[in-house]
Amino acid sequence: MATDILGSLNASSGATATTSASRTRAKDMSEQFMTLLVAQMQNQDPLNPMDNSQVTSQIAQINTVSGINDLNDTLAAINGQIGKSQQLQASALIGRGVLVPGNDISVGEQGSSLPFGMDLDGPASQVKLTITDGSGTVVHESSYKDQPAGTQSFSWDGTDTSGNVVTKGNYRFAIEAVGPDGESVPVEPLSTGYVSGVVAGENGAKLDLGPHKGLVDLDAIRQII
Repeated sequence: MATDILGSLNASSGATATTSASRTRAKDMSEQFMTLLVAQMQNQDPLNPMDNSQVTSQIAQINTVSGINDLNDTLAAINGQIGKSQQLQASALIGRGVLVPGNDISVGEQGSSLPFGMDLDGPASQVKLTITDGSGTVVHESSYKDQPAGTQSFSWDGTDTSGNVVTKGNYRFAIEAVGPDGESVPVEPLSTGYVSGVVAGENGAKLDLGPHKGLVDLDAIRQII
């Protein structure tokens, strides 16, 4: 009686080899398959021999496994090339400022501050911006009307609610948005980071934005400034 040769091969191999060894594994499985197939045909029950359809089916199975292993090798090579291409593209961002998710603003001498922004899920009839210092005290408030959906950048002159220049340091901001129907609109705050390097990650290139922001994925960039 016919047995499942492919199942026997999978059980013996354990399917634990890595992608880099898949081609060798496929070759070994093919050789084992032919050895088992010949042994099976020599020792089959003469009263219940294996017919041609069974042989064809088992050969098709082992060919399918070999084809899948070859496809995995091809995809791994493609992914490697994509990763290298991403690193080359990302290297062009070194020294550039980018808007990424975050709610911090850095203020320098004489009130000079880095740009910041927001990413609106939908159009907003009213947007309120609130900036606070390290203790949580509100130092600035402003509002904007009829803002479109998407990413937008802002600048702050570094003055407080009394018009005085704030001290040098780090501040935080919050944004609230209301749509034309009066319902709140989801909004993501964006802060500036400067790309100092590119690091190869398991899932692609990552941008090094320094010790404060760390590493971010390329798809975290909302705007290049």
